[in-house]
Order: sequence, then structure tokens, then C-alpha cells
Amino acid sequence: MTELYRDALQDVWMNATCYGCGPANDAGLHIKSYWNEDGTAVVATFHPRPKFNAGFPNVMYGGLVASLIDCHSIWTAIAWAYREEGRPHGSTPSISYVTGKLEVSFRQPTPLDMPIKLSARVESSHGRKSEVHCTLGTDDIITAEAHVLAVRIEGDKAQGA
Repeated sequence: MTELYRDALQDVWMNATCYGCGPANDAGLHIKSYWNEDGTAVVATFHPRPKFNAGFPNVMYGGLVASLIDCHSIWTAIAWAYREEGRPHGSTPSISYVTGKLEVSFRQPTPLDMPIKLSARVESSHGRKSEVHCTLGTDDIITAEAHVLAVRIEGDKAQGA
């Protein structure tokens, strides 16, 4: 196995404008995903703000939950593919994935008053498709989980293709 990339996975594409994870989107969420210490999962911490409210006290909007899972899962597929190919993360040609399917199960409300943790791993890969499992919640409780079908594309998202 190659050495794990220690910086935020998204930081290899500093000009990316994705709402969820793009460093160059001034209005975006700017999530940052990292390999965990033993390289078995990709993790992130998100600090929600009151404006992400779902209309009930201290409850995160479900669309934001899905967005966080979506971006984090796609970066998990990208990082996993670089590792599987024995390539440094972010090396060219860039590896790009898009969301083919996003199935989110909401277990209970996600709070707004504490850090939200995400953890994802690739469960299987078949050609251009990777199946990612992602959980989201607090340190103690999983509030949502998802299965994401990530599809590798020929275009280079890093170059805006």
C-alpha cells in the first residue's frame, strides 16, 4: 500500500467550485476529507451553523445531510482509486468520479449544536463503478447512513473538463 495522503483530499483541486467541497467556492461548505490513521476509511468533521436548520430546534436540514454524504463519498471513491492504482493522490491524469446513485437512510435528526462526523469506505469496485458506504452523525450516534454508487468518468474535473 502506498503512503496515505495526510492533507485534505479536496486540496489537490484548489480551483474546484463544488458547493460541498470546492475550495474555490466562497459560498460553499468547504468540507475536508482525510484518510483515518489506519487507512481503512476516509473521515471528515463538519461544523454546522444555525442557518442549516430544518425548521425544528437544533435539527439539520436533510438536504444538507445528503450533500455532505455525497461529496465525502465521492472523495472517498477518488482517494481509494488512487491508492488502488498505487498513485500519489492528486497525480495526473486526475481521477474523477460523479454520483450515479445516492441512497440516504435518515435514522434520527442530526443536531446543529455539535461537530458532525462522517466516515466512508469503498465496499466494492467493478470497472468504473465503486460502491461507497458512508455514515454521518455525532461522536456517539449515527444519524444517517448512505450507499453511494460512484462512477468514474473520463473527463478531468480538476481541469474543468
